[in-house]
Amino acid sequence: MSKPSLLIPTEADYADAHEDEDQEILYRQRIDELRQKTGAFRWRFEVVKGFFKQAEDATDDFKFNYATEDFGRLKSWDQTIADLKELNLKAPGNEAYKLLFLARHGQGFHNVVINKYSYEEWYRKWYKETHDGDVEFAPDPMLTDLGINQAKENHELWKHQLAQGAPMPSKFYVSPLQRSSHTLAHTWTGLKPQGLQPVVTEGLRETSGLNLCDRRSTKSVIQQRFGQYGFVFEDGFTEEDEFFDAHNREKLHEHCIRTNRFLQRVFDEDYNIAVGEVAKQSAVANTFISTTSHAGTIRTFITVLGHRRFTISTGAMIPIVVRGIRLG
Repeated sequence: MSKPSLLIPTEADYADAHEDEDQEILYRQRIDELRQKTGAFRWRFEVVKGFFKQAEDATDDFKFNYATEDFGRLKSWDQTIADLKELNLKAPGNEAYKLLFLARHGQGFHNVVINKYSYEEWYRKWYKETHDGDVEFAPDPMLTDLGINQAKENHELWKHQLAQGAPMPSKFYVSPLQRSSHTLAHTWTGLKPQGLQPVVTEGLRETSGLNLCDRRSTKSVIQQRFGQYGFVFEDGFTEEDEFFDAHNREKLHEHCIRTNRFLQRVFDEDYNIAVGEVAKQSAVANTFISTTSHAGTIRTFITVLGHRRFTISTGAMIPIVVRGIRLG
């Protein structure tokens, strides 16, 4: 008998995925304003249904567990890969298709504290503390034993799916916070080719500010911890955490703009500016992308992409097929 899955959402996970609808509306207003004023954010994104159950309205997002549902896929991996290749090859010059595997870190010690005291108590007292007398949970907390085992469960899930024909992502991006970086290391070590180096990316970090658990370690410390796994830093990554604001927390609409900016970069990597169109072979080669980040960050991916809201437990992952359309 197989072990029961450890990837079970909590009420806090549901709240992370479903609250702040007004911020989603504000994001859509702000991104349109930025496009008009700056000419930036040229890629627009939409979800392509028919590939995964998570995109279907009938799926109960709180009860669904991709670990027991073949990642939620509606087709064989061979068919999924073939369909996405055909979509990319036949797409107009300003379009590209990608399958994003959006993974959340396993349980961290800050998650334990939130579940122990409630969100209300967290924001009344614990958000600015480093420990509660039992556990140290900030800054930049480590995974709990459960969090490590959640990542190891994902290792086994990916091992099985790869044997079934799942595609190996061509690019790996990871948040600089160690709970995400350790999750990626435990999930992918021994599965991905060593030449595929995860890129430590500021744009994937958790909603930033106020919560001390979301302040990252220095670049040197991150290198000491994860250089052994082949991690590299994006250009411009600073030694100190210059993004964290101890007095103000990033709003959801601001975080969505940050995530949109990350997606613009990912899709632009396959766009040939000189000829003004997507480089087809590059788009095909880079169809499958892995990110390892946070609940708040995945929530913003879902909002930016126009996916239905979906609860993501600690350690969980959601696959999303995306159509990018570049305007201008």
